[in-house]
Amino acid sequence: MSTGQHPLDPPVPRGPERPGDATPRASIRVAVPPDLRFLLPTRRRNGTPDIPASATDTVGHVVESVGIPLTEVGTLLLDGRVVPPSARALGRSIAVTARPRPQRGPTDPPRFLLDVHLGTLARRLRLLGLDVAWYPDGPDSADDALAARAAEERRVLLTQDRGLLRRRSLPDGALVRGTRVDDQAADVLDRFAPPLAPWTRCVACGGTLAEASADDVAAQLEPGTRRTYADFSRCTACGRVYWRGAHAARLEHVVAHAERVVAARRRSVSR
Repeated sequence: MSTGQHPLDPPVPRGPERPGDATPRASIRVAVPPDLRFLLPTRRRNGTPDIPASATDTVGHVVESVGIPLTEVGTLLLDGRVVPPSARALGRSIAVTARPRPQRGPTDPPRFLLDVHLGTLARRLRLLGLDVAWYPDGPDSADDALAARAAEERRVLLTQDRGLLRRRSLPDGALVRGTRVDDQAADVLDRFAPPLAPWTRCVACGGTLAEASADDVAAQLEPGTRRTYADFSRCTACGRVYWRGAHAARLEHVVAHAERVVAARRRSVSR
């Protein structure tokens, strides 16, 4: 993963000119909606900032230069006209809108790939039955590998690293908001409103679970567990065994809250 700057810190502001750019630089006003203003440098969060721009800059480049990844953007308007990110920033103002929710992914239902820092969120989303890939270490966790895998497997990359979301090879991604896993999960569920299938995936590897008899899994259980519980499931990929143990009530509360978040987002669309 990228190192040095904290992933949620705003990028270092650009100087008046890029090295080797002899084009005179003017400025363009960038209007950012309230729900994206947290991405701006602190000094620019109030009002409408004027951003240095040259005749060769694109609208997308100007927007990213203030700290907003294009994955978070819905529509871009240049002097009131809808334009693509590749349009030249030849105008007086850019208006940014947030990406609509629920967001459509490359697949239906969406499949996710999480960066190395979101392991707790990966386990939470797997608990809810979502298709989630996550690599805690090794070459598969590097930025280049994540972008390539997201493209190859048509997954939405979830991260808090804005630099990673700016990679041109990345087909789709989302900046995860929040520091607590409850807040992060709520943000992802509200953003994508995916269909949930709780208790159907292994939280360790993401494989699907299949029912198993007590006799089938007896060798993997402690004696007290065998005496206390009768219903088990086992991961078809890694073999891990699951049962409704002491934490079941807390996890059922987590699942119920997730279902309410998804239902609320879907109701907002149907109105």
